[in-house]
Amino acid sequence: MADQYMNDPMQEVFIFETSQQLEQMEQSVIKTEALGSYPSEIINEIFRIMHTIKSSAAMMLINNMSVLAHTTEDMFYFIREEKPAVIDVSTLSDLVLEGIDFMKLELEKIKNGVEADGDPKSLTDKIKEHLKQLKESNNLTDSQVINNEPIKEKYYISSNKAAKISELKTYQAILRFDEDCGMENIRAFTVVHNLKEITESFKSTPEDVINDPDCVETIRRDGFILQIDTLESEEKLATFFRSLAFIDQFEMVELDQTQKIQEAICGLLSEDTISVPQPKETITACVINKEAPVNNGSQSQSIISVSVEKLDKLMNLVGEMVISEAMVTQNPDLKGLVLDNFSKSARQLKKITNELQDMVMSIRMVPLGPTFFKMNRIVRDISKKLGKEINLEILGEETEVDKNIIEQIGDPLMHIVRNSADHGIEAAENRVRQGKPRTGTITLEAKNAGGEVLIIIRDDGKGLSRDGILQKAMENGLVGNEAANMIDTEVFNLLFLPGFSTKEAVTEFSGRGVGMDVVAKNIEAVGGNILVESVEGQGTVITLKIPLTLAIIEGMNIRVGETCYTLPIMSIKESFIPKAQEIFRDTDQNEMIMIRGKCYPIMRLKEHYKVKTGATEIEDGILIMLEGETKTTCLFADELLGEQQVVVKTLPKYIRRMKKIDGLAGCTLLGDGNISLILDVNGLVTQKRLKN
Repeated sequence: MADQYMNDPMQEVFIFETSQQLEQMEQSVIKTEALGSYPSEIINEIFRIMHTIKSSAAMMLINNMSVLAHTTEDMFYFIREEKPAVIDVSTLSDLVLEGIDFMKLELEKIKNGVEADGDPKSLTDKIKEHLKQLKESNNLTDSQVINNEPIKEKYYISSNKAAKISELKTYQAILRFDEDCGMENIRAFTVVHNLKEITESFKSTPEDVINDPDCVETIRRDGFILQIDTLESEEKLATFFRSLAFIDQFEMVELDQTQKIQEAICGLLSEDTISVPQPKETITACVINKEAPVNNGSQSQSIISVSVEKLDKLMNLVGEMVISEAMVTQNPDLKGLVLDNFSKSARQLKKITNELQDMVMSIRMVPLGPTFFKMNRIVRDISKKLGKEINLEILGEETEVDKNIIEQIGDPLMHIVRNSADHGIEAAENRVRQGKPRTGTITLEAKNAGGEVLIIIRDDGKGLSRDGILQKAMENGLVGNEAANMIDTEVFNLLFLPGFSTKEAVTEFSGRGVGMDVVAKNIEAVGGNILVESVEGQGTVITLKIPLTLAIIEGMNIRVGETCYTLPIMSIKESFIPKAQEIFRDTDQNEMIMIRGKCYPIMRLKEHYKVKTGATEIEDGILIMLEGETKTTCLFADELLGEQQVVVKTLPKYIRRMKKIDGLAGCTLLGDGNISLILDVNGLVTQKRLKN
């Protein structure tokens, strides 16, 4: 099944589009619940999404999802048609969200190569029972808008609009899909599959939409043409086409109206053109005008879907090109030679390489919005189950980061937001007694800061207790007598140690001593760091600093003896040549330096990594001030070699398992063919602090 998912474009499209529809529906339900009522547009949206999933899941033979979507569709069809005055919004939202969770789980099973075998019966029974209660509470038990026909024959047209036509009629329909939807052959196949629910007597042009490689351009140019023999009314056919996703517009006439058919085939919009509102999940706006020219295929679509795997390969190739460019321009054979034409060409090559690199990186960048919006569900569930009143504010959701980084920060973000809601925000009654607003607020904000992205999670809850954290840390043997000299930031960072938790009661959300250490590991894995600030009684602010991308970084190459190391530029505050009289030792005999009234520890890479050669006297080298997560350290090296864009390569597993190489984030290949080790600034600063 896993191979089938990877190689079956139909299934890939189904999973992608269904996931998007479920995410859209989840956000709509959460927003609607906050309003206290279901607006008609949300009811129509949920009905349309469930109708689409019902058909597409049945087409893919995922019957449990199809049955659940069908049952949910029944309920919202009743609500849409009868407009009951009394609706239990909370219970209805719970049922819909439970259905979304079920379908998401089934999609994950398919992705992982497991059969989608979940049993929806208990949930469908609850939905049917809720529908029964809806009818009873609104005195609508005699309503006939819901029938019990199989999915194959189910079309939701009011009884007063569904008169049967006594004789067989032939219609011709020309469907035009959204300009930027892509994969028009797959869309056409979906239409054909769903059309079988109405009639088995039809033919299409193009006919073989799956195996004909030229059919995509044909559909874009001429539309997807259907000739349908059916007993159904024209109105029912129109309703059928409106219910399908990605249809921009369609034209439908009876076959005996020869002139209109000819005009339609020629691409002219006739008087009988029926315009269809664009589905909400698409981006491109749709404007239908009788005088507007029809797309004749000369215009190429402006957006295409590209596999992330292909983008990864492209990024790797660009990285190799960056290395090759450096190897050419920094070739040792060129030292001392005056080559004006070569230098001019090298500058042009570097310019083009940088532009290509920037373009590839921009293609991989995706907004944080979808990740942020998922937190609405977390806050909603916690506030409801714990009886708290919490409002989530989202800012800067348009901020973009690399696709791979987004995949890494989803879980850490969920843990932090969950802890803010569970640990931080107090119960409404307690907040009122403290003079705070009854409703607590969690703010999720993202913004760019140079080569980094800052993700800030802020709450106005009870804050962190320094004394409480230290007491718990001492009980667990995590700190000793040095606790009295620890600054607040260091104390708060104890929360990220494995097994640390100040939560006395274990709930389904927190209190088991797991979670925050996973947060730290995941953020460090993408080259980021965490800063915690808090005022007891007022709230907590957690800031995640993450790089824009992991593949290529701006680095500063330094030399220690005959060894080269690379430092991320964004971690360097300044560099300077020290003087011997500025160096002193603390009570533990650690080297320190006083700079503008502040003391900073000195780390000698020569000693740390046991480098046999290199400067020993402080005045023979250079100090580089590095800013870490909680501390600032001055790194002693022989010299700065210069700034360079470097491609980050991971260290082999057997090297990563060696404790003595702690403080290394990876390696890179330099222009002269040598390997440079990329230093992990946070790891170095942490080690220095622990040794002190």
